[in-house]
Amino acid sequence: MKNLLLRHVRRWGDPVQDILIREGHIAAIGTDLSGGPGIKEIEGNGAIALPGLVDAHTHMDKTRLGLPWRPHSAGPTIKDKVDNERSIRREEGHDPAVQSANQVRLALSKGTTAIRTHVDVAPDLGLKHVMGVLETREAFKDVIDIEIVAFPQQGLINTPGTAELMQAAIEAGADHIGGIDPSLIERDPVEHINVIFAIADRNGVGIDIHLHEPGELGAFSIELIAERTQSLGMQGKIVISHGFCMGAISEGRLQHLIDLLVENDIAIMTHAPGGSPFPPILKLRQRGVRVCSGNDGIQGAWSPYGTADMLERAFLLGYRSNYLKDQHIEEMLRICTQGGASVMGLGGHSISVGNPANIVLVEGASVAEVVTAHRPRNLVISKGRIVAENGVYTN
Repeated sequence: MKNLLLRHVRRWGDPVQDILIREGHIAAIGTDLSGGPGIKEIEGNGAIALPGLVDAHTHMDKTRLGLPWRPHSAGPTIKDKVDNERSIRREEGHDPAVQSANQVRLALSKGTTAIRTHVDVAPDLGLKHVMGVLETREAFKDVIDIEIVAFPQQGLINTPGTAELMQAAIEAGADHIGGIDPSLIERDPVEHINVIFAIADRNGVGIDIHLHEPGELGAFSIELIAERTQSLGMQGKIVISHGFCMGAISEGRLQHLIDLLVENDIAIMTHAPGGSPFPPILKLRQRGVRVCSGNDGIQGAWSPYGTADMLERAFLLGYRSNYLKDQHIEEMLRICTQGGASVMGLGGHSISVGNPANIVLVEGASVAEVVTAHRPRNLVISKGRIVAENGVYTN
């Protein structure tokens, strides 16, 4: 159903209005709109209407959603987690197509209408995970936008053959090139950055690099990334995911890094992780840095947590940052809607006439309450189609 009339809803908490949807796009917004033949009318009862939520950083190929519960068994380091995950995948016969589809259904039920997912590429995997997620993207193309980042989880320089697989992933249909901790994991930051930027530049795609490196080590990597972005003219095409270092350096160094981000239009992704420092969100936003967020791993070998709920993620961004004012809580939701849409290049991601109909209805007295309570979604419309009702995926 792509022709709908939503009665009595509050767009981002505004006064009650109706929203008319025709052929998957918003055709009119106003009071007492006329429906007509072939248009399904839905009573909103004053629910708040939000633009579709955007999960701009997750790992759909890794989730264990739908599989029997398994106690967490990984050690504390990144290498421990990588090795543990590889062992579990072999033992369980992990199917990335099945698992990523499970996450898409759950995400849609929570109101997510666009996802950027990092997908593992490595010599022991080949393109198995990329092909599995490509299968999922094709299966759900009518109801959700999915971007794939070819992700060298085990490293590039220290894992021969991975760079060639990254190129092959782009040729197979991946959208962007990933990277990971040039100094901490690769021990050769210049070469790692050389390789990922060369692949991206050659193929005309963007880069989304995981950066867990602490303090000055991470700051050094950001400087290298900014330098290469500028030299290749790739402004607006780079995302630094996590950027833990920005939450653990001096104010002077932080301001220097923010200057580099602004000058080169480099975006920052943070999911407000537990147990780690993370970037000062409002400070970045106030300076004009594009900020997005995501659920990261969902119930996988790395962590048993995660519900695929970007309203819950907006709550966590505010909660962990100790943002208490309504306007600041609303900013966290903008990061989880327009912020992610900006990074993914999704134009028209707002509830406005002419835009695609990606709309989430949820109960709340205000947008801030919607974030803090993150109740089940009354209705989720993605690309003009009803995909979830009362918190349940229905498509």
